Amino acid sequence: MSKGGGDKRTGVYAPAVSAAAGAVLEISGLTVSVRGEDGERPVVSDLSLTLARGETLCIAGESGSGKSMTALAIMQLLPWPAARIESGTIRLHDRDRGDMDRRYIDLAALDERRMRRIRGDRIAMIFQEPMTSLNPVLSIGRQLVESIEAHTDLSRAEARRRAIEALKAVRIPEAESRLKQFPHELSGGMRQRVMIAMALALKPDVLIADEPTTALDVTVQGEVLELLRDLQREHGTSIILITHDMGVVAEMADRVVIMRHGRMVEQGTAADIFSRPQADYTRELLAAVPRIGTGVGRQKSAEQKSVEAEMPGSVAVVNDLHVRFDLRGGFFGQVSRRVHAVEGISFSIAPHETLALVGESGCGKSTTAKALAGLVPYHGDIVIGGRNLAGLGRDQRKAVRRDVQMIFQDPYASLDPRMRVGDLVAEPLLIHGIASKEERSQLVAALFERVGLSADQMELYPHEFSGGQRQRICIARALALRPKLIIADESVSALDVSVQARVLDLLKELQREFGIAYLFISHDMGVVENISDRVAVMYLGQIVEMGTRDQVFSNPRHPYTKRLIEAVPVPDPARRRPRFARLDQEIPSPTRKIGEEPPKLALKDVGNGHLVAVS
Repeated sequence: MSKGGGDKRTGVYAPAVSAAAGAVLEISGLTVSVRGEDGERPVVSDLSLTLARGETLCIAGESGSGKSMTALAIMQLLPWPAARIESGTIRLHDRDRGDMDRRYIDLAALDERRMRRIRGDRIAMIFQEPMTSLNPVLSIGRQLVESIEAHTDLSRAEARRRAIEALKAVRIPEAESRLKQFPHELSGGMRQRVMIAMALALKPDVLIADEPTTALDVTVQGEVLELLRDLQREHGTSIILITHDMGVVAEMADRVVIMRHGRMVEQGTAADIFSRPQADYTRELLAAVPRIGTGVGRQKSAEQKSVEAEMPGSVAVVNDLHVRFDLRGGFFGQVSRRVHAVEGISFSIAPHETLALVGESGCGKSTTAKALAGLVPYHGDIVIGGRNLAGLGRDQRKAVRRDVQMIFQDPYASLDPRMRVGDLVAEPLLIHGIASKEERSQLVAALFERVGLSADQMELYPHEFSGGQRQRICIARALALRPKLIIADESVSALDVSVQARVLDLLKELQREFGIAYLFISHDMGVVENISDRVAVMYLGQIVEMGTRDQVFSNPRHPYTKRLIEAVPVPDPARRRPRFARLDQEIPSPTRKIGEEPPKLALKDVGNGHLVAVS
């Protein structure tokens, strides 16, 4: 590939002859280094790739593989001076769609003033967490209009009209009224749509989407991916999609780049990567993807079934559980509306059993978990280990809480960054006055060994571990009191597929060893199908279907259950889903005026304990 005669110091336009005639972006020999206590080390090494016009290029790999650092290098958003581009070129081709003798800008050589003109206009980026990317103190309209005014000569009124058009393009209802809202007033899916609208308002040549659907429910994820496809077809935008979800890769990619430890290990068309992977690492990634229809890992031995049969009673029984929150407003803080977060649900969990509670964000899964852990007020009956939580005194409730422990979604947020991890795992023992200091240290060391960590790591702090290791620390902490029930609330949703598979295997091993029951809360139907014994499907605060794993996945009876399963991206490009269609809401919204009760749903047995909601 011949180089143009442009000035690399200033990044001025220069003619170049490209091997990729239709390329809009070319990266050649990119190396990004970060500075640490031990000096500089590369996080991206000698990366070269091209992006064609109208193409979707997926960059896949585990955390730490260099995916996001590549994106930040393209956008020139590397955290200076901790990270810098050590060598290489990032060529953004001119909008002129002429022949091979095209012109380009070397983004790696631009100063910040000129780069600001490129960002948003020529290259836009959607980040993983929209809540941290949007300014919480500015309205949605203010942020959209400002981004448009920064790159155009439009008047304030014209910029506002374009902002409304952008919101309508991403299928946000009542777009004009949304301009007055603030980010916290929108759901996660809506916030991500706002980010997409902001990114596409100026019709950029390249859109970089960095894990845009990781934190979203499968149905919302499907809608966002379909939206990106529609907008790409309409505007011819080239997309770099960064993800560790191989189902999303199969759903979206024209070509795929697999990265590991900062290096490209394989690239090719989506069909070749999934059907004929060449690198061992690629094969490992694909093997770790949870697939609906396999049910891996839940076949129990005759010995385990015999042990379960001899264990009397249920670990937890929930009967007619209601959790409601009053919303206050106005000058005097009057109660104006009531949220029926959980409405009349009932279930039980047996020893050695994993009951999966599934549904979209806002359906009441986490609220149910908090009620079981005694963290929110409720009405109904919750019986743990034969003791009803209602009417218990403070000391009695504290004793019951020993039997119920939680593993949260974000291990970093649930670990105190100022404490050593050994002290964090020992804290439950200290609170309940179990064992002496020396004995606690021995117990913690044994727990670290059991979850695959070493006792030497007890003196480290949370930031010194990877995401998967931090989740193992949280599991060790949950095990410290030898509970009867562990509530795993989206405990693997933020992890890479291979790390996720190892954590799930660990949870299964611990269940076999200690007889723990799990309430496994998730919106990832692929994971649920591979770990659960029974499944309860929640929709707007109520259980609409419940049965064994095979009943729910092989023969779903409720429309919402069918919709959840259909929305799961299949890790096979040959089986891409048809055009995504929203499920019409069949159950009214759970937010109602005071005194307005939700419809009562009865669970009808359709055979062998398979329960389906009927009005």
